[in-house]
Amino acid sequence: MKWNLRLAAANRGIWKASELQRMLAERGVVISAGKMSGLWSGQPNTVKLDELDVICVVLGCGVEELLLPEPERVPDSTPATDEQTVAVGQPHAVTPRPRTGRSLPPR
Repeated sequence: MKWNLRLAAANRGIWKASELQRMLAERGVVISAGKMSGLWSGQPNTVKLDELDVICVVLGCGVEELLLPEPERVPDSTPATDEQTVAVGQPHAVTPRPRTGRSLPPR
């Protein structure tokens, strides 16, 4: 996914990260300068869902304007081999593990 906050803000006349940071603080979301720098530069480490809600309200946009899919960055699938995990719902043989003398965890 591509983070598109800076362009979404610019489309609404917000040109400085500090201006958006102040607007978010008015709505109860206090973001540190370091985190705001990451959000503004397009490389955020994390974005909490409640913060995303407030960003959308402040900018008057939907999440689809802030998060752009990049399907070309998803690697192609590799063919399954016998050693790979079987898909959920597919039957597979279960081999019990030998007992090692350890006790079972409490119930």
